[in-house]
Amino acid sequence: MELSLFNILDILGTIAFAISGALSAMNRRLDLFGIFIIAFVTAIGGGTVRDVLIGNNPVTWMENTVYVYLIGVVTILAIIFRNKLNYLKKSLFLFDTIGLGVFTITGVETGIQNGLEPIICVALGAMTGTFGGVIRDILCNEIPVIFRKEIYATACLIGALAYVILFNLGVDADIIYLVTTLTVISIRLVVVKYHITLPSFYPVHPKSSKRRF
Repeated sequence: MELSLFNILDILGTIAFAISGALSAMNRRLDLFGIFIIAFVTAIGGGTVRDVLIGNNPVTWMENTVYVYLIGVVTILAIIFRNKLNYLKKSLFLFDTIGLGVFTITGVETGIQNGLEPIICVALGAMTGTFGGVIRDILCNEIPVIFRKEIYATACLIGALAYVILFNLGVDADIIYLVTTLTVISIRLVVVKYHITLPSFYPVHPKSSKRRF
């Protein structure tokens, strides 16, 4: 595998989401098999949905098994050093946010490489960034963040839109990758810190006001 900045970011995103999945599984007290399954589907879920939609066969992780071994090693390390992660919820949020930002890039870039329209590239970026977390939350019996009022997918959409705009302006690819990632991560950090949410059309109950992270 050629280690361009794009490939490095893709690997970092895989690592971040694998840790996010492992932490979520451990937080739900799943067994060893469950931890590996949740870590795996979190790391490859978004990319698999993207590849299926664009007809990329076989999907990336089947064609390049480095990702399979990488997820396995990362999951083992997450289990071994789980006691070093003193705040599971904060750690889960951190790694989930990093994965969200990085995988948004891979989704948009894949759409561009396949000659798709800008709006489809933006959608692919959002799906690649969020669907791994959606599958993780469903398997852990939680309502996915994307379906709640937290600004999650919106951060991906803004980052993906920034990517497409910068790409059409002819900005250097490495700069686009960094700007897009930082945009998504920064939005997530700000909205969580200041409790910024999308409008809700339902009455707020005391139990539902408790934040996930």
